[in-house]
Amino acid sequence: KEVFGDDHVFRAGTVGTVQEKTAYGYVKGYEEEMECEPFNEAKRVDLAKGCEGVKRTTGQHPGGIVVVPLDMDVHDFTPVQYPANNPNATWKTTHFDFHQIHDNILKFDILRHDDPTAMKMLERITGVNVRQIPMNGQSTRAIFSTTESLKIDTTKYNEVTGAAGIPEFGTPFVRGILELTKPTTFAELVTISGLSHGTDVWLGNAKDLIDNGTCKLNEVIGCRDDIMVDLMGYGVKPKLSFTIMESVRKGKGLKDEWVTEMKANNVPEWFIDSCTKIKYMFPKAHAVAYVMMAVRIAWFKVHMPVHYYCMYFSIRCDAYDVQTMIQGEAAIRQRMADIKHMKEDKTQKPSDKELAIYDTLELALEMVLRGFRFSNISINRSAATEFIVDPDDPKA
Repeated sequence: KEVFGDDHVFRAGTVGTVQEKTAYGYVKGYEEEMECEPFNEAKRVDLAKGCEGVKRTTGQHPGGIVVVPLDMDVHDFTPVQYPANNPNATWKTTHFDFHQIHDNILKFDILRHDDPTAMKMLERITGVNVRQIPMNGQSTRAIFSTTESLKIDTTKYNEVTGAAGIPEFGTPFVRGILELTKPTTFAELVTISGLSHGTDVWLGNAKDLIDNGTCKLNEVIGCRDDIMVDLMGYGVKPKLSFTIMESVRKGKGLKDEWVTEMKANNVPEWFIDSCTKIKYMFPKAHAVAYVMMAVRIAWFKVHMPVHYYCMYFSIRCDAYDVQTMIQGEAAIRQRMADIKHMKEDKTQKPSDKELAIYDTLELALEMVLRGFRFSNISINRSAATEFIVDPDDPKA
């Protein structure tokens, strides 16, 4: 606004539509309000489908800023409005959904990023300089392959690794890769980051090669850079190696003459086959940045656990069940079992909030099993906007 002026800078608008669960709620609400004969499940789903996609409200993109050229007017592109009919909002938004006009006008993505926010908070509450955290600490690295570093009772904890709650490595999909590959080096973590962010790189490709013993984790194609470096290692000319890498990473496959050249340089058949399956490949530098952040967070999880959990529950979680969390292990397990049952039961659908609470409780259970606990909210000691270490109890 300061650079371009109020009339040339707007938030990217979004059109909020009725989603599946909301539509289903409308149908249930109609049944109750009209006191009519309850519909069968198929009828409910059918009616809900008819409501899906209907405009409900307007909003704004979390970080999208639209910039109108100085010699043009915003109305050359789109009407503008206040989001959700709120005339007190500080920003006006584009009236059309941004995706309808993104080819015609410049948009900046000024998004928030949780990882640096987490680092800042951990520095503030521990006094540790995150830039000095070693990348090769044995106990920190072990968290990605075993639960040893957590000093947790494995008879009560079902996870194979300690990666839950570590950015980019905490999702069920990536934890599955970690369980299978058991990485021990920084380079292997970078490969896993590449595998998990690519398309058709892991499932049906690298996973099969590792499963059948064709090659090890450190030999598969994990990042786009690996293609060029490996091909040059086999003797393929640098320019051609680069061209092949660019084609494969975009999912365009291999030309026949490239395959001939690769075979002439004794490139293995599995490598060529792997290249033909890839649809998108992650750059190594990006993967390294993710792994460095993950290792720093893992260091706190191992060496300063209470502070780590303060950060996690403050920044990484959107939904809480404090009543359950303060009651300890049995209550947490019971609540998780209830939500899991709802997920598996076709007649019940857990809400988005309940699914988010399940993820929160997963880390809460891990924390409790490591010997820590949640103190109750206190009007005198609790902070307003974040979890803090209990000044009266070092384990809480």
